[in-house]
Amino acid sequence: MSYITGVGLTSYGKHEGTSSLDLMSKAAASAIADAGLRRSEIDGVLCGYNTVSPHIMLATVFAEHFGLRPSYAHAVQVGGATGLAMTMLAHHLVDSGVANHVLVVSGENRLTGQSRDASIQALAQVGHPDYEVSLGPTIPAYYGLVASRYMHEYGLTEEDLAEFAVLMRAHACTHPGAQFREPITVADVMASKPVAMPLKLLDCCPVSDGGAAFIISREPTGTAVVRVRGCAQAHTHQHVTAAPALSELGAEISIAKAKTASRLAISDVRYAAVYDSFTITLAMLLEDLGLAKRGEAAARVRSGYFGRDGEVPLNTHGGLLSYGHCGVGGAMAHLVETHLQMTGRAGNRQVRDASIALLHGDGGVLSSHVSMFLERVR
Repeated sequence: MSYITGVGLTSYGKHEGTSSLDLMSKAAASAIADAGLRRSEIDGVLCGYNTVSPHIMLATVFAEHFGLRPSYAHAVQVGGATGLAMTMLAHHLVDSGVANHVLVVSGENRLTGQSRDASIQALAQVGHPDYEVSLGPTIPAYYGLVASRYMHEYGLTEEDLAEFAVLMRAHACTHPGAQFREPITVADVMASKPVAMPLKLLDCCPVSDGGAAFIISREPTGTAVVRVRGCAQAHTHQHVTAAPALSELGAEISIAKAKTASRLAISDVRYAAVYDSFTITLAMLLEDLGLAKRGEAAARVRSGYFGRDGEVPLNTHGGLLSYGHCGVGGAMAHLVETHLQMTGRAGNRQVRDASIALLHGDGGVLSSHVSMFLERVR
């Protein structure tokens, strides 16, 4: 058993003159304070990988910079699933008695500290070095291929995909830390610049500076108690040329195992935090996870099902698509927002009931998946 005892998050967007370690430190200090702990009580550190400031010993580099001397330190890299993978690892570490309080932290100055070309080149390496990278595709290109196939099989339209971008922007408009807070419409998405058809600019998450952190503990440290109820992973492929059929991707495997581990059903879920690097990512994952039937997620968005006042509020901070995406920390903001919702601290974004939450992370091109259920105990 483990508990999420504190969270910390910076605003996402431009942080001129701020390094990755600075952003990580700011988020980590907030998370430790939120948990009511001292730095000396942190005995485990997990760091997500960093493309701007890569290092073969990133966790201990950060520990030294931040003033920690942990008994356990580790860096993790499974793409966009890294944040939840680290949470799952921290859950097992504290549950097994290896550590009492594990700091999970990541941050990058990816917007101001890395050129556009360098970022594109770094991320494109998820492709196969011989059969994919050599042909020049980017991450949006890979997802554009997936989108075209999914639209063909399940009848989605470009307007359907645009609905997800509009929803995420509507949620971001109420969060002061979001990178983009101007409302958009389906027409705006449709008119935005083509990136990798059928994906257009507003179908894609931005590049951001930012940091996020949280504390996973063996015992609660405050009055509001949120615990990890169950979690699971699935890794079906690395390269898109080796991917299984779209109806057999890892999200369906990981959610089935997570439901078994937590003894919960999708009908129990009151709040959802789902990875949304592109609109097609969000559409597919919602359907893979069972939050909508095949081809029907967009209709549920239009009906208000995933809105703040809907049946299952989704990514109420704005998600990657509008809050921002700073690498590993991008998806970690989903968990921070979930914790705020579950502890009644989301302010004007607060939903009616977030007692049971489902989180899902996706790494690569729908390659690595982590599903997790959180429960508010009191």
